[in-house]
Amino acid sequence: MKVVALFNEWRPNERWLLMAFDVAASEVHLWTVWHALRRREISESMTSRAPDTEFLRILSGTHQIRTAFERAGLTSGDEKAWIVHIPELEIGDGFANIEIPREIFNDNTKEFERLQLHLKASLVVQRPRPSNEGLVRIGVRNNGDEISFEHIENAFLNHAAMADMHG
Repeated sequence: MKVVALFNEWRPNERWLLMAFDVAASEVHLWTVWHALRRREISESMTSRAPDTEFLRILSGTHQIRTAFERAGLTSGDEKAWIVHIPELEIGDGFANIEIPREIFNDNTKEFERLQLHLKASLVVQRPRPSNEGLVRIGVRNNGDEISFEHIENAFLNHAAMADMHG
């Protein structure tokens, strides 16, 4: 895919990734996946060799890297995507004790704007939100199956937690 190749050419390092729009359920979902990634990085127990790939793998709830790219990576027909930066913050004594400095956003704005310019992309001012389409995309549900809105985010979180338990 041309967009992915262009992104990979211009991204500063493997801590930047492109992700399918529907696979992000919420900021809590993304930070939970980040936390799981950081734990694996620190313990040197990642399945993938690179943090961007490991992030997609955990997010997709699979042990298979190829499946992770099929589920969470961009595919033909995708019109929206997330540009994600994976910060190298300390994880502390637990998820509740993590401090996320406000500067993370500001410190990476220039890199984001450069990527956006090279991709000829426009900024969509929207936060991630859970959807049944996203659950289908990452392999939790079959097309046509739906769960109630109040349970969707938990389904995303549970799926990510299962990344190393099933293929």
